[in-house]
Amino acid sequence: EDPSSSSSTQSSVAPELPGFYYDPEKNRYFRLLPGHNNHNPLTKDSIHHKTMECKRLRLLQEEEKQNRKTTRAGLNSSVLLQKRQLGLLSSTSYCRLVHELKVNCMQRRKIEIHSPDSSVAGTNNFKIIVADVACERIFTVNDVEHGGCKYGIINLSGLGKESLTVEMYDNLYFTNRKVNSVCWASLTHPDSHFSKLCLMGIAETPGCASLLPASLFSSTNPGDRPGMLCSFKISTAWSCAWCLNPQADNCFSTGLTRRVLVTNVVTGHRQTFGTSSDVLAQQFATQTPVLYNGCRSGEIFSIDVRQRNRKGQSWKATRLFHGSAVTSLHLMEAEHYLMAADMAGKIKLWDLRTAKCVKQYKGHHNEYALLPLHVNEEEGLLIAVGQDCYTRIWSLQDAHLLRTIPSPHPSSKDAIPSVVFSSRLGGSRGVPGLLMAVKQDLYHFSYN
Repeated sequence: EDPSSSSSTQSSVAPELPGFYYDPEKNRYFRLLPGHNNHNPLTKDSIHHKTMECKRLRLLQEEEKQNRKTTRAGLNSSVLLQKRQLGLLSSTSYCRLVHELKVNCMQRRKIEIHSPDSSVAGTNNFKIIVADVACERIFTVNDVEHGGCKYGIINLSGLGKESLTVEMYDNLYFTNRKVNSVCWASLTHPDSHFSKLCLMGIAETPGCASLLPASLFSSTNPGDRPGMLCSFKISTAWSCAWCLNPQADNCFSTGLTRRVLVTNVVTGHRQTFGTSSDVLAQQFATQTPVLYNGCRSGEIFSIDVRQRNRKGQSWKATRLFHGSAVTSLHLMEAEHYLMAADMAGKIKLWDLRTAKCVKQYKGHHNEYALLPLHVNEEEGLLIAVGQDCYTRIWSLQDAHLLRTIPSPHPSSKDAIPSVVFSSRLGGSRGVPGLLMAVKQDLYHFSYN
């Protein structure tokens, strides 16, 4: 059962009456009054919130008691091993089902956050967390009490099987605007271990895009730290992406209101591509200098950034269409498939060679938020956090919903969790698992 769905049993207990709410606990009807104020406790919103909170608490209790059912009937480690030994399962199927078991067995543990400045750790709510390529560091965007956002980096090297401790470093840079998008960038090497940090997609009018050195966030002498590498004002920014293809070296893109702006950080050269809609999601291909864009109109199109600016829409290559605004894109490793999510809660896998949808992943919940997708092809998993604050994990192969994880905090617009999943959190010898940032807390779900 999907916790986000309206699973009221009212119809099986008592008939539904227009303008009335049936309370199964008190076994009676109550009149629904109009309005959303605090003096009227019986509104549709308050009833829905109460129902969702009861489900969240019930699921949390099941999580603590390890009362979860396996996603597939008869799926357990002994049965899988027996079938593998009998030759009834291929090695690929066996590995995939073992990963499903690992997902089902993940347990939540709270991480202790240390900081050189004791006044920093645990004082601001997490808004966004993004891991670098090696999953050694996590860039964080935190809400500030007086408004705006502050940035920091969490070092995961101290995250071990026994010790759940991380170091967090912040800096004096903050913005009084809303941060829509963040990505890691590299000026020297594809691996972000040698990279600079690319922070872009700051909304409002005028917005701005900034490129920050990762060395700003360190425990070294503050006087030795370099300043901001690049910062320029633009119109309202919705998304950003960094290109790792050598044919478009040192280039990044920002998705703006009705246009795409591709900028070379070293030369300052810019290319502008006009669109008919706001560009809410972007990702560069690695094998070719092609940029994929998802729009508010539901259109997905690609741009070969080697071509010069053209008037009209003639530069658009691949074109796909969703029925709602596209909020996230993920290009698969072979670059033949593209995963996309929209504001209707639909997640689709597109075959770029045929321009057809080949799979849909059901259960995601979204109405208006810019929510990211997290794909781990090595483990065969798709992870997404819904606007209802539930984290859902699907099997990439057959789109089966493997697990629904409730938030440790009550659901609200400002408490949507941000997650990172990797089989090597903290580097090549790191621990596997899911990191979840919500409110001021950071949690680790062990994947072993």
